[in-house]
Amino acid sequence: MKKSFQLKAAFLFAFALLVSAVTFAQDKPASPRDSVSGTAAGSTITINYGSPSVKGRKIWGGLEAYGKVWRAGANEATTFTTTKDIKVEGKPLAAGTYGFFLVPAENGTWTVIFNKVAKQWGAFKYDESKDALRVNVKTKAAPMHERLVYTVDAKSFCMFWDKIVVPVSVSK
Repeated sequence: MKKSFQLKAAFLFAFALLVSAVTFAQDKPASPRDSVSGTAAGSTITINYGSPSVKGRKIWGGLEAYGKVWRAGANEATTFTTTKDIKVEGKPLAAGTYGFFLVPAENGTWTVIFNKVAKQWGAFKYDESKDALRVNVKTKAAPMHERLVYTVDAKSFCMFWDKIVVPVSVSK
């Protein structure tokens, strides 16, 4: 009887450990959400995005096709918030939150898009007629960035991924 009780207790303990391990185990997402905030042109700018990794893949002209609207991150579309009216590449953008998209181009002149529909999954339902602003920018070569990241400084924001930086100027 005592041995049977010990066996049951050991089984119950092992089962509890297994359930605890499964319950508390958290898989790291392949493209975790991230965000960056900073002040540019007197406005607080916040960019919220999914941060994918290169993982040895060909990114530009491979995973992300040239000439096609891209969500500028992973999973949910990237969002761009400005607390004040600003100028992006010299063109006005009203305060608000936007879906942020890019159109990569092999020649290095990419299209930057601020879309009035901020919350969308990827670019699957992207509608050009809802664009608030489109501007073109020249990309630059950059040191390798395994993970996609955005930065904000006093006069610009930038997207870094793989060996490309997409600098976008911001002014009052």
